[in-house]
Amino acid sequence: MSAMSDYLENKLIDHVFRGQSYTLPVLYVGLLTSAPSDAGGGTEVSGNAYARVKAAASTSQALTDWTFGELPELMEIQRGGHTLIGFPALIDKGQHVEIEVFDEPDVAAAKHRAGLRRLVALQIREPLKYLEKNIPDLQKMAMAYMTLGTTEELREQIIEVALDRAYLSDPLPTDAASFKARLEEGRTRLNLIAQEVARLAGTVLTEYAAAARKLKDARPPKDVADDIAAQLQRLVPKRFVVQTGYTQLQHFPRYLKAITLRLDKLKGDPARDAQRLAELKPLDQRYTRRLAELKGTHDARLDEFRWMLEELRVSLFAQELRTPQPVSVKRLEKVWTQLSH
Repeated sequence: MSAMSDYLENKLIDHVFRGQSYTLPVLYVGLLTSAPSDAGGGTEVSGNAYARVKAAASTSQALTDWTFGELPELMEIQRGGHTLIGFPALIDKGQHVEIEVFDEPDVAAAKHRAGLRRLVALQIREPLKYLEKNIPDLQKMAMAYMTLGTTEELREQIIEVALDRAYLSDPLPTDAASFKARLEEGRTRLNLIAQEVARLAGTVLTEYAAAARKLKDARPPKDVADDIAAQLQRLVPKRFVVQTGYTQLQHFPRYLKAITLRLDKLKGDPARDAQRLAELKPLDQRYTRRLAELKGTHDARLDEFRWMLEELRVSLFAQELRTPQPVSVKRLEKVWTQLSH
């Protein structure tokens, strides 16, 4: 088989007929002064600034394991007769992943995390099947989630976050060896982490249901009702489990409990609520306007401001729940000034 080396030929035979794993070699294009054959590799040109060129990778290959060598920071691929250079990412294709490149590193990073999660899932099919059937209190949570989505959608979110926390901590694996090591590390803790994620999601949904029910029963003035309804929508959209960073999600029960306490206090002193809402509203409106202007572009500083707004709400309407650090209207005004420059 003179079209390939004995090494490559033997490796492919072992892979196809003996079921042995096979890692794609790094291929190079070079200039030879004599043709290679089974007997020898030929004579390669040397000197005069000659250098062999690494062959471009193809994105059309369906991958179900890490069989593609090291994933570099920048990668060159062939697409439709054109050479593309960009930031590589594994792309989730459902039953496999593929490698693609992107111009923007942030886009590549987000796509890659999803693709890497899929590659992990393909390696742990049996543990994943067990987990899907054994998420604690899933049906109970699904009742509170019913107005947002289905049981299956909630299950998928819990598993996605559990996989991220068990297998995808930074730095992410960049080659087959580190990927294999990460698989071994994650197996031992996946179920415990999934239970932890499910408990937190359940607590959030319980507090969300209580706040939504209280809002309906209390029938507050329209400006208060609109404010709280918008807050609930921001905090608990359909994909709140995966869209919220896990560290921040741990604060959600307190934010939601603060809504219930605010409504409890409203009848006793509506003037106090109105005054504090008037203090909060300009800051909230600035945040909402800036978010709309960004049209989906991520801004880490604006994210931070958003969580400061939630803490301010706790401080204004349910101070007894306390905040992790001091927060006030004056402090947020100062932060906004810095954010605008």
